[in-house]
Amino acid sequence: MCGRFQLSVKGKEIAQRYQIEVYDELHRPQKPGAPPPKGYNCAPMQWLAVITNQSPHQISYLRWGLLPPWAKDEAIAIKMINSRIETIMEKPAFRKAIQQQRCLIPANGFYEWGKGTIKQPYRFFVSDEMIFSMAGIWEQWKRADGSVLKTFSILTTQAVDSMKPIHQRMPVILSRELEKQWLSLKTITDIEPFLNPLADENLQFEAVSTLVNKVQNDGPELLNPHNSNQLTLI
Repeated sequence: MCGRFQLSVKGKEIAQRYQIEVYDELHRPQKPGAPPPKGYNCAPMQWLAVITNQSPHQISYLRWGLLPPWAKDEAIAIKMINSRIETIMEKPAFRKAIQQQRCLIPANGFYEWGKGTIKQPYRFFVSDEMIFSMAGIWEQWKRADGSVLKTFSILTTQAVDSMKPIHQRMPVILSRELEKQWLSLKTITDIEPFLNPLADENLQFEAVSTLVNKVQNDGPELLNPHNSNQLTLI
């Protein structure tokens, strides 16, 4: 599962990484009266930056939590923040999207929580990449008033060995070569190349502040290292 991630970079860094046009105010649209989002605590049901196969040369803002076109209730989106890549070709909610509507979700970290005596968050990141791409799918859902809502889901796969003591699932993290295939392929008949392309030694992690546990917290202090002597993993 991936229920929270980090994209705390400047627009120009995204522009250079993906060779696309990005304004410096990269992160999701600001709510009236709320402080500008900084991207340290990206959460479900927020509007976040993605790169779709429909518009591969620009950033699009989609809401996290997939809504299939046939959904009767918008609330179902919170249950579809993740999609299992092993079964995605079989599920009616995802079958069309995996074939026609794929996206990249830029990140420079994602969070998972240990199973110890406290709800301890860990930040995972790719050791040789400041910014990496999580594989996703996106959809369009029409509201009763005729407006269209675009949403996305992050694909997950089995965790690499180093992560398993903390969590059994992780986002599908694509290499740069697979990023291009993910967006450019007209159809996908074999999902195997995308199942787990990240080498175990490339995924690093560190215990961070429990401030991450509250979605309202969104600043660099979330990444403050936690005292590892206090951690108990099972």
